[in-house]
Amino acid sequence: MKYNRYTSSIIVLLLLFPCKLFSQEVGLILDEATRRKFDYYFYEAVNAKTQGKYAESFDLLQHCYSIDSTNASVLVELGAYYSSLEEKKRALDFFRKAVKYDPANYYYNMILGGVCKELDLKEEVIEIYTHLLKSYPEKVELYFDLANAYGDNGDLEKAIQSLDSLQKYTGVSDGITFNKFRLYNMMDQKEKAFDEIRSVIEKNPDNIRYKLIMGDLYLQDNQPERALEYYIQASHIDPDEPSLILSMVNYYEKINNKSAAVEELQKAITSSKMEVDTKLQLLARYINILRQNQQDIVAANPLFQKLFEQHPNNTRINMMYGDLLLLQGNKEEAMKQFEIYTRENPADPAGYEQMLRIVLPDTLALDKVVEITLAGIENIPTAPQFYFYLGLAKFQQKRYKEALAAYEQGLESAEFQSPMLESDFYGQIGDIHHFLKNNEAAYENYEKALKLNPQNLPVLNNYSYYLSLERKNLDKAEQMSGITIKAEPTNPTYLDTYGWILFEQGAYTMAKIYIEKAIEYGKDELSAEVFEHYGDVLAVTGDIDKAVEQWKRAREMGSDSRTLNEKIRKKEYIRK
Repeated sequence: MKYNRYTSSIIVLLLLFPCKLFSQEVGLILDEATRRKFDYYFYEAVNAKTQGKYAESFDLLQHCYSIDSTNASVLVELGAYYSSLEEKKRALDFFRKAVKYDPANYYYNMILGGVCKELDLKEEVIEIYTHLLKSYPEKVELYFDLANAYGDNGDLEKAIQSLDSLQKYTGVSDGITFNKFRLYNMMDQKEKAFDEIRSVIEKNPDNIRYKLIMGDLYLQDNQPERALEYYIQASHIDPDEPSLILSMVNYYEKINNKSAAVEELQKAITSSKMEVDTKLQLLARYINILRQNQQDIVAANPLFQKLFEQHPNNTRINMMYGDLLLLQGNKEEAMKQFEIYTRENPADPAGYEQMLRIVLPDTLALDKVVEITLAGIENIPTAPQFYFYLGLAKFQQKRYKEALAAYEQGLESAEFQSPMLESDFYGQIGDIHHFLKNNEAAYENYEKALKLNPQNLPVLNNYSYYLSLERKNLDKAEQMSGITIKAEPTNPTYLDTYGWILFEQGAYTMAKIYIEKAIEYGKDELSAEVFEHYGDVLAVTGDIDKAVEQWKRAREMGSDSRTLNEKIRKKEYIRK
């Protein structure tokens, strides 16, 4: 049994009968012997719970309840247990009884208040917090809780009155002011809402923060002229305040003055007062504006050079500059930035991943892929992506056993956040085993892959196709291949596989339909194997001349089929 005594989100249901929450009821008066007996069992129950023996604790508490059904501590403990057992009505009954026998207990009332709020028992929530405030007027959070309860119940005036009471008790604070601002806005009393902020400004005339808040609130309310008034007042206090520059950027974007927004961004980025994190956020916005306006993003490069001068040891600038250079197509310079970042942050996978992003499309850069992934594995041995790409590079280098070792090492050492990625590893291992003519090992690994991810489409396709080549378990192959074409009905590889399985099953007419679909959707991206399949289907369905055309096309594309030349010479389908 799982039990969490201190959860604040216990879900309970309202009983059908009315319940006076706060009238004190007198509990049982136990004689001394019975009290000692009760205390013993309650102590044992608490001790059992501390040791994680929840079932034993629950039984002991029930025994305590049979001795004294009015003890609030027992009632709360049992309420929490019943809640964890999903017996919500009984849990609610116990919590309410606990409050009834100990109405001044802050903890018990807060549990009940939270439960009622979660169940949308609005009136009851108000009753609970009102009661608590009488006993605990010093607890500031209760005023906010009561205000929110009134707000949830649609009584916004009383919500504001609750905050006014708190303000008299504590004085003006940001929390009270902004909550009242929100409530007045909900009541569509905007001037009263803004008056709340003005009252704070009047008390703090030299505080730039409040002027900026006022301007930002006007800007959010689509009153840019009023917002600008307060931004100007703020500039008189400190024209270089970073928050002011950000507000002015927002203002110019609001009024669609893009050039002025860019000027403010440039000013902010070169400011010595602004934090580097904020500058990088602004740079991202600046680059986005350049792209939206179809301007050359090279214009952002000098700003990065300025940042390098100001913050020479901050490698996040290198990472972001590398991303920008990559957008500009300058892969060589981008690679240098990512190498700097990775050298200084060897345990962050992001640098290696960006370098791989540059080199992976280039089949001539496989040695570089190996170098990057090996460095990634050395510094982050639990990251599965580096084993994956290492195996991929080794396979493309025709170093098949090394590729297999990379994937197997990944399965042993990496931490997989998703079963789908682990499934891909087994799929790759299966493909390599098939390539090495270890078909049974290939099928074993495909089964492991599908156990982790039954919708792994590449595995389903390869597994089913290789079974069809062996003319083995064709019903299973057809079922697996069928999943792939339902998921991706225009994928030419999956369509060809399904068509070929139908061919091996003797369903030649249907096979022809699916392979023709594969050719239709594949266009210029098809392999020689698809055209040989098409020729085979045409031959057995009686169109031998067209079949020979397809076989010849497959031969021109470099097919290594053992029977292809013989098919063309004899003008007939020859089974492999």
